[in-house]
Amino acid sequence: MPLPSCDLIYVRGEWKAPIVVAEPIPVFSPVTEEMIGTVAACGPADVDAAVAAARAAFPAFSASSREERLALLGRILTLMEERAEMLAQVISQEIGCAITFARAAHVPFGLAHVRAAIEVLRDFRFLSQQGTTAIAREAIGVCGLITPWNWPLYQITAKLAPALAAGCTVVLKPSELSPFSAQLLAQIIEDAGTPPGVFNMVTGTGEVVGAAMSAHPDIDMISITGSTRAGVLVAQAAAPTVKRVTQELGGKSPNILLDDADFARVVPLGVAAGMRNVGQSCSAPTRMLVPQSRLAEVEQLAADAANALVVGDPAQDATDLGPVANRNQFDKVQQMIGIGLAEGARLICGGPGKPEGLERGLYCRPTIFICPDHTMRIAQEEIFGPVLCIIPYADEEEAVRIANDTVYGLGAHVQSGDLDRARRVAGRIRSGQVHINHPAWDGFAAFGGYKQSGNGREYGRFGLEEYLETKAILGFYPQ
Repeated sequence: MPLPSCDLIYVRGEWKAPIVVAEPIPVFSPVTEEMIGTVAACGPADVDAAVAAARAAFPAFSASSREERLALLGRILTLMEERAEMLAQVISQEIGCAITFARAAHVPFGLAHVRAAIEVLRDFRFLSQQGTTAIAREAIGVCGLITPWNWPLYQITAKLAPALAAGCTVVLKPSELSPFSAQLLAQIIEDAGTPPGVFNMVTGTGEVVGAAMSAHPDIDMISITGSTRAGVLVAQAAAPTVKRVTQELGGKSPNILLDDADFARVVPLGVAAGMRNVGQSCSAPTRMLVPQSRLAEVEQLAADAANALVVGDPAQDATDLGPVANRNQFDKVQQMIGIGLAEGARLICGGPGKPEGLERGLYCRPTIFICPDHTMRIAQEEIFGPVLCIIPYADEEEAVRIANDTVYGLGAHVQSGDLDRARRVAGRIRSGQVHINHPAWDGFAAFGGYKQSGNGREYGRFGLEEYLETKAILGFYPQ
C-alpha cells in the first residue's frame, strides 16, 4: 500500500505546513534502501505553536468528565481496530518488521494500551479521603511525548492513552525514522473527534524538536522512550524548568536458566525473545545465563533455534525476521559483531555480513556468541539487533551477580522448574520487570527501569499515575 505523506504537521486540530519550511527529512526503506517518503523538519517555532495550542486546550479538557474521556478513548480504539491492517502494513514498510509480526504484536499491543487506559479510567479514584483531608489527583498539564522508531505505534499509545485518560493535552514528536504510522494514528485521533489542541504532532529531529520540547517552559512533563544517551540529554534540557521527566531507556536484559529448567523448551523461547522485532527491543533478553555444566547442550539448542529463523522479505508470511530498521542501526550491529569477534567471544552461528541471497536491504544474520567473560562489550552494551550472548555461570549466586552487573535494569527473565526458587531469584534481580518461565505479556504490569534504564513507569494504573499531580486539601471533610 502507498505510504501517507508526512510533509504536514498537526496543530490545533488542523493539518498544516511547518512555520519555517526547511528541507524535508528523507525516509528510507530498510528492504530496498531506497527513499520511500519524507517527513517535515520542524523547528522551535512549530514547537511553540503546538505547545500554545495544547496550553489553550488544557483548562477545558482537564475539566472534562470521566465519561467524556472514556467516550473519546473508545472512539479512538474503534477506529484503530477498523484500520488495524492499514497500520500493520505501514509499520512493516517503515521499519521492515515481518508483516506477520506487525499483525500479531505491533498493532495488538498498541491497541492494548488504549484498552488498558479505558479500563483503568473507569474505576480510578481521582479524589480520596484521608481523615478530614482530601487527596486529589489532577492532570499534570501539557505533556511532551517523544517516541522511538522500533515500536512506533505501541510506544505512542503507551504514553498517549494514559495522558488523555488523565485529562492532559499533548504534543507528540514521533521518530523521524518511522513517521508514517504516527501520521495514520494522528488521522485516527482527528477522526475520533478529539477537541482541537488536545493532541498535536510535530515532526523532526531530536536535536531540534526534542530539545525544544524538553526545554520549553510551557510543557509540564516530558515522557521519552529512547536510548540512555537521549534520555540524559532530555533530562539535562528539562532541568532548568523543573518539569517532570519520565524515561524508558536502554537495556541489556538477562535471561537466567536455572539448572532445573526445561532446557528443550526455554532455550528456543529465549532465542526467539531475544531476537523478536529483529532484536530491536529495549527489554529484549539478549544475555542468556546458563549453567557451565549445561553449556554444550544450550549451544546446540540455541544454534538450532537461530538457524531455523527465516530471514527475508517482511511482506512474506513465512518470514520471521526482516531487515533492521535503518542504516545507522545496521552499521552498529555489524560493528558490534566485529567487536565480539575481536574480544574473543566464540561464534556459534551467524556472524558479520548479510544472509546469503539478501545482498539488497539491511538484513543481518541471527548471531549467537558464547561469552566466557560477562564484562565483554557485547555482553554489556545494548546492540539492538539479532545478537544474543550466552554467558556460563558456576552457581546460582554467580548467576544473580552477573545478571545485576550492568548499568541497566529494565527487564529480566528467570527459568526454573521450581516456582518458589524462581520467585526467590526474581526478587534479587535489580530490574523493573522480571518474567518467570516466559509468561504472557501483561499490558497492566508496571514497565520501566532501574539504574540507567530510566525513571517512572508505564502501562495500566502505573502509567496513568505518571500524568497526574497530587493535591492535598486539608479540612475538605468535616471533623
